[in-house]
Amino acid sequence: MAERFDTLFSGMSEEAAIRALRSDPAELDNPGTKYLAATRLGACTSAASLDRLIEAGSNTTDNLYERITRRKALEALGRRKDPKALPVLIQALQAEDEPTVVNAADAIARIGSPLDPQRVTALTQALNGPDNQRRAIVQAFTRLGIHDQGGVIDQCRQDDNPLVAGAAHAHAVRVEGDRQGLTPLMRQLRDENPGRRRAAVIDLGDAGRVEGLSGLIRCPVSMPLRAKSAFQMATNADGSIKPETTALIEQLLQDDPRRLDLEIVPTTEPSPQAIRDGLQHRDEARQYAAAKALMVLPRAQQLEQIDSLRDSLGSDYGVHYLLASCTGLLDLHERSDLVRAALAESAPQYAKSRVAAAWSCVRLKLHDQIELLSELGRSNPWQPLQWSCLRATEFLQQLRTTSGL
Repeated sequence: MAERFDTLFSGMSEEAAIRALRSDPAELDNPGTKYLAATRLGACTSAASLDRLIEAGSNTTDNLYERITRRKALEALGRRKDPKALPVLIQALQAEDEPTVVNAADAIARIGSPLDPQRVTALTQALNGPDNQRRAIVQAFTRLGIHDQGGVIDQCRQDDNPLVAGAAHAHAVRVEGDRQGLTPLMRQLRDENPGRRRAAVIDLGDAGRVEGLSGLIRCPVSMPLRAKSAFQMATNADGSIKPETTALIEQLLQDDPRRLDLEIVPTTEPSPQAIRDGLQHRDEARQYAAAKALMVLPRAQQLEQIDSLRDSLGSDYGVHYLLASCTGLLDLHERSDLVRAALAESAPQYAKSRVAAAWSCVRLKLHDQIELLSELGRSNPWQPLQWSCLRATEFLQQLRTTSGL
């Protein structure tokens, strides 16, 4: 999902990024430029930029800026998906710095090339580390389809840390064919701890079984995270969407708070301050509960609240998203300008608001947005937005035809 934020670094040319990555941090006005340079080169395609990332990924200098640059370079190599980077990534699995190993394991999985026995051994040895590292290694085994030869992954299913165990359950389902691993993951979707819910959503995506989709779409974590896993589960090998999952995907992307499993958090009082506080909570379940509270207010109060929140919290990405969503879900035609503005918002941090706006355009019958919706459906690379805009265009065109507009 980081690819959606590439435009934030578009002001740095590839040449400037290569120079920065070669520089000593002490020689730069802002040493953090090296980190940004690695991010920038992750979106490039030249051989020279790949070589600089490989060089940065192998830099073991014990310096804070070099260390965080190495981490980002390893992540960027995963985005580049070039097998040429595998030797430096395998070597990075031996690092004592946990984030370095995590990024290396994730990059190896993203590249997706089969690993020879020696490299599988290196991956297995990296299981001896902190919990986040162990989870990342198990995820790499799953995403690469590597079978558990010595039973080390299966042992992780009994781990005290549910995030490690969850990753191992996903491996059992996807690689070993043990569908019983779905049960603990489905149960974890309703955990009071938001981090555990998010992990379960990721693990169900890795497991790849459509049986988990009905529970996943109701889990109160961020829509983009659920959507990423849902599309993993619902997409055929040829890239098409399994027909039996279409309605569930649409339900997820329309993201009505009233259809989520919110029993795990207290009900939000339908008062302005309680709604405001809930929308800014770090737990997405609290945010959705606050949006649900807004939705039970009388219409006049809904409009008043939306105006107030838009004026004071409109730059908050989460609030911006929920306002664009609720405006459509509540059929608030009086605030259709909010929906039009959200759909036109090109800043990457508001991408999920554009998804909400696409579905709100359908509910509010905003036929004047068909051209933009069609363009986004053709050209936007982010699948949840692309798919939502294509479906919204289709629905609005059908409405136009049936109504004779």
